[in-house]
Amino acid sequence: MTEAAEMENALSLERFARYVAWAGGDRHRALELYTLNTQLSEALYTPLQVLELALRNRIHTIMSAAYGERWFDTAELLQAPHQREQVQGALAELAKDNKEPLSGRVVAALTFSFWTAMVSPIYENLWRSTLSAIAVKPDGKRLSRKHLSRPLTPIRLLRNRIAHHEPILHWDLRKHHAIMLEMTSWLSPPAARWCVRVDRFPAIYPSDGYQLAPDNEQLS
Repeated sequence: MTEAAEMENALSLERFARYVAWAGGDRHRALELYTLNTQLSEALYTPLQVLELALRNRIHTIMSAAYGERWFDTAELLQAPHQREQVQGALAELAKDNKEPLSGRVVAALTFSFWTAMVSPIYENLWRSTLSAIAVKPDGKRLSRKHLSRPLTPIRLLRNRIAHHEPILHWDLRKHHAIMLEMTSWLSPPAARWCVRVDRFPAIYPSDGYQLAPDNEQLS
């Protein structure tokens, strides 16, 4: 049995079938594409992590300055039901573990979807009054809420695909990688500089790109 056949059995026919389709039926090429998908997913973890932490910390810093470090306990500040549920879930987990519900612990327990929601349309008024201070362009100008909300939606979806070991090769990964670095630079220039220094994505992404046989899933 070939290595490709062994991996097909190990991964399940359904999961490996996507790569076989992209490879036009060539299972050796399918394994190469699966390997590349895994390597790129690993490489994207760094810019994704740094962006998420920069967004989280900037929002918490600005909201704490305006409303106190327990701002997330103020129900009327949180417009999305899933955000209020996340806060209550975090508090419940801390209580279950007999840990003091320090603000830092609660903030750390909130997911990326909580923080991306903070720049969604329902927070337009809060953006104008408070949240616009989280990010700034290199020339010192403030950004609109949409500068963050529009690219964050696909980035959140890409992050979730990586977290669930899903195929990502059909995404425009170079575009999203560049957007992640740019957004991080708006939120925290020091974090962006560190990310660029340790970022492995440019070395992993093939210099001449890669070709996939067409399938039915829309490119992102």
